[in-house]
Amino acid sequence: VGTKLYIKYHWQSQNVKQSGVDDMVLLSKITEDAIVENLKKRFMDDYIFTYIGPVLISVNPFKQMPYFTDREIETKCPVCICVHTYICMCYACGTYNPIGESGAGKTVAAKYIMGYISKVSGGGGKVQHVKDIILQSNPLLEAFGNAKTVRNNNSSRFGKYFEIQFSRGGEPDGGKISNFLLEKSRVVSQNENERNFHIFYQLIEGSSAQQKEALGIMTPDYYNYLNQSGTYKVDGTNDSKEFQETMEAMQVIGIPGDCQMQALHIVAGILHLGNISFIEAGNYGQVESPDLLAFPAYLLGIDQNWLQEKLTSRKMDSKWGGKSESINVTLNQEQACYTRDALSKALYARLFDYLVEAINKAMQKPIEEFSVGVLDIYGFEIFQRNGFEQFCINFVNEKLQQIFIELTLKAEQEEYVQEGIKWTPIEYFNNKIVCDLIENKLNPPGIMSVLDDVCATMHAKGEGADGTLLQKLQAAVGTHDHFNNWNSGFVIHHYAGKVSYDISGFCERNRDVLFPDLIELMQSSEHAFIRSLFPENLNTDKKGRPTTAGSKIKRQANELVDTLMKCTPHYIRCIKPNETKRPRDWEESRVKHQVEYLGLKENIRVRRAGFAYRRVFKKFLQRYSILTPETYPYWRGEEKQGVLHLLRSVNMDTDQYQMGRTKIFVKNPESLFLLEEMRERKFDTFARAIQKAWRKYIARRKYEQMREEASDILYNSKERRRNSINRNFVGDYLGMEERPELRQFLSKRERIDFADSVTKYDRRFKSIKRDLILTPKGIYLIGREKVKKGPEKGQIKEVLKRKLDIGSIRSVSLSTRQDDFFILHEAQYDSLLESMFKTEFLSLLCKRYEEQTKAKLCLTFNDRLEFRLKKEGWGGGGTRSLVFQRGQGDTAQVKPAGKNLNISVGDGLPKTSKPTRKSMQPTQGGRRQPPSRGMPHCLFKGYQNGAAQFSRASTRSQEQMYSTPDKRSRPPNAALPKLGSQKGRRAPAAQTQNANLDFLNVPDQGMSGMQRKRSISQRPPPAPTSRPKVQPRSHGPRCRSLYQYVGQDVDELSFEANEVIDLVKEDPSGWWTGRLRGKEGLFPGNYVEKI
Repeated sequence: VGTKLYIKYHWQSQNVKQSGVDDMVLLSKITEDAIVENLKKRFMDDYIFTYIGPVLISVNPFKQMPYFTDREIETKCPVCICVHTYICMCYACGTYNPIGESGAGKTVAAKYIMGYISKVSGGGGKVQHVKDIILQSNPLLEAFGNAKTVRNNNSSRFGKYFEIQFSRGGEPDGGKISNFLLEKSRVVSQNENERNFHIFYQLIEGSSAQQKEALGIMTPDYYNYLNQSGTYKVDGTNDSKEFQETMEAMQVIGIPGDCQMQALHIVAGILHLGNISFIEAGNYGQVESPDLLAFPAYLLGIDQNWLQEKLTSRKMDSKWGGKSESINVTLNQEQACYTRDALSKALYARLFDYLVEAINKAMQKPIEEFSVGVLDIYGFEIFQRNGFEQFCINFVNEKLQQIFIELTLKAEQEEYVQEGIKWTPIEYFNNKIVCDLIENKLNPPGIMSVLDDVCATMHAKGEGADGTLLQKLQAAVGTHDHFNNWNSGFVIHHYAGKVSYDISGFCERNRDVLFPDLIELMQSSEHAFIRSLFPENLNTDKKGRPTTAGSKIKRQANELVDTLMKCTPHYIRCIKPNETKRPRDWEESRVKHQVEYLGLKENIRVRRAGFAYRRVFKKFLQRYSILTPETYPYWRGEEKQGVLHLLRSVNMDTDQYQMGRTKIFVKNPESLFLLEEMRERKFDTFARAIQKAWRKYIARRKYEQMREEASDILYNSKERRRNSINRNFVGDYLGMEERPELRQFLSKRERIDFADSVTKYDRRFKSIKRDLILTPKGIYLIGREKVKKGPEKGQIKEVLKRKLDIGSIRSVSLSTRQDDFFILHEAQYDSLLESMFKTEFLSLLCKRYEEQTKAKLCLTFNDRLEFRLKKEGWGGGGTRSLVFQRGQGDTAQVKPAGKNLNISVGDGLPKTSKPTRKSMQPTQGGRRQPPSRGMPHCLFKGYQNGAAQFSRASTRSQEQMYSTPDKRSRPPNAALPKLGSQKGRRAPAAQTQNANLDFLNVPDQGMSGMQRKRSISQRPPPAPTSRPKVQPRSHGPRCRSLYQYVGQDVDELSFEANEVIDLVKEDPSGWWTGRLRGKEGLFPGNYVEKI
């Protein structure tokens, strides 16, 4: 049971950085400004994912983020868990629908999801093959279907719905791709600062020398289909490397080698077709340079002369008197150019369809069981010139927005009805009126219906047909609120803003007719692969209107909607933070516009409808059961009653929540924050108890190891003092953190290993105090002198008397007795010092010496020692001797005799003595006795609680700060057991170019924006009631400290004399629990008096 509970509950450390709120339903204010500010805060801290209930919000970071790598998936990072949850929600028949404008990150979001599914699912050889195809389909379809636009360096110029099929065991064992309306016009023309499809540049940069020669590859500026925009490179894109990835993807998918080569032939052939130009000769079009026909004809496997004929003439059928005959009509220059471009577009589109079909064949399975669909489709677009393609793209986005409104917002409101919750309906803008404007068939006919009628009845080319279209649109929908005319076309008030469409070319691109002559030409190819791309039977009679591009995209969009309606859609609303495509660049107005037209505010308002949080009873109990002993580890009884017990236990007002049939609904975010804070405190308390026990164990083990290592230095060589052999090492006995007058002689960040006040003896054996400091760099001896002149004359100042480099020390001499004398031998002169902490100092000195010199420090033990004196002027120098004799007592008696110093001291512990290893005491067992109240306030000068004085303001690492030496503890009164009920302290509070680029600006919201704001303002969200009442903390008795006390453990309080302490609990053991300055801990009761 314990293991299950550990897995079920996850404690997030206080050190985890919090940025805004991850679920925007919990925002205290529901305004566009609050939403934008929250998204900005998270974006600047590299949190790109936020959510509104089941809707994921993704902000494009314009940089690579460390998501979904093997390491992140193995460690179950929060992003991976979030995506995993979404996938589980969609399993059986679900879809992911990334929605947003061009460059917002929809394609990357779709790739993340497919990549994650591939990584976390198991399976054998067949499953692995399907996974490889899922992953490799992305680079292949991006190469042929994506391009650089002014808004996005990797913009999807087609739409795809990728259906990943699963076995009953949850393994991906099949799949299917549906593609929508490739932007074929990009093959033959691009706007300024844009590129053609990636594959053209990949072929030029990445093909081998042999391939370049075989395909006639030149530089990109040579080809008319590539040099119109003057843009050939994309920042951060390696076309050569991506070409290799594209070819590798073809191999994995299973496209045969000859078909791969034929695909490259078609790509190169299209480039060479674009270089065929025409001149006007007597109202007829002629090829300007017939030599340019040879290479495309060779690559496509067709006859050069026939290619010239089909580009400059067309076979037309005429019926007269019941008879029909075919005649050849010579084309003019404009018509010839149109025919050339039509052939190029048809070749590319059919090659693209072949690649999609090849992927589908590689993944197909006979029976569909379960599936997850990923929709990756072009985003809402506004360019300087918006043509027929942008019209179709924005229409599809309108349809997706419509289904989002219907399925998400309506589903939210239906949940309240199903659960029997009292709520206020929320008004929201429904864009169905814009969809009807575009796709209606009758009463009134929509824009697409009028366009198809004009294309069917008009035979004029160019401006004539487009002008007629504009007139008919004005007659049919001119009075519509979301439609306006302008001098070159028309304006539609989309949900995302007003877009002006240039009418020029609408009819030609909507017709999308490939004449039979061109089909017949390609069917004559000597390459079977190219012939297979044109399977039409030209001998059958043609009946009815030809299918137009507009009707095709309308049909595909409605089929897509039908597919989504059969599934359980989950949405990713993608937001583009800037137009510069730079990381950490935030355009406030652009993001706010997207927040408005994506309907995030309405989504939050409907999601809340007065209730910020909802959860099924079981999940709620699992998360918050830790708050009461009755519900932890599990509740015995009905789940609904368990939830009610929890809410009553935390004193939540009844107007802050409603109980549904299967869910609990909490009204205000503050109520949820209160629950989360209490839960966090519980886990924080447990974590601190565990950390305390572990640190105590580690520290004790470290102390024992240090004592043993130090003891080994003196073992068998020197007697030990009884009161120091088991002493804990402190290191800093001077409190260097609060001694800047001593730190001035050290480097800024020089670490202090040891610091103590020692006694130094001069040539006359006169003793004087010195501060001894050991660092990794050397040994410092600091004394004090009176300033003889200057403004500080007469003051006592610290002076650096000597500095010894670690490597310059030759040896250290000690006696065999239990005294504290030692001599540091150095090249110039020696230093005789006395320190009661010599063992600790020598152990640290030996370590530093070995680190620097890679040799052991020489230690000499003898009862007759000599040390060399410092030379001073013409005299000085020489030596002095120390003679050690057996005496009485543990304190050394010093008697100078000329050049000798006689030192007598009683016998100490044997030379073979070792420190005693203390057994670890249980946490709830005994505790050292508190200091006696009767002791004088200051036992030793410069020490507190019998411990060496050091900084209490800072918390040092265990390597620098240790426990108090036992010899300086206060005398015991009586043994006081540690409080068994003391489980931990309270958790701390939470920390808290010259081209016109105006089209890149945030678009006018138009009528849709006005209606959206009108619907929002009609009914404001219910005002939150008062913040949930928290029971006021009752102040218990208080006490005043009589003496200063420095806590000796992490759970003890430190205080000065005359401080007032909140008394939490008295205990007969003498160790009371109190609270001071927000910290709760233990302190000795005989140090205080009650107020």
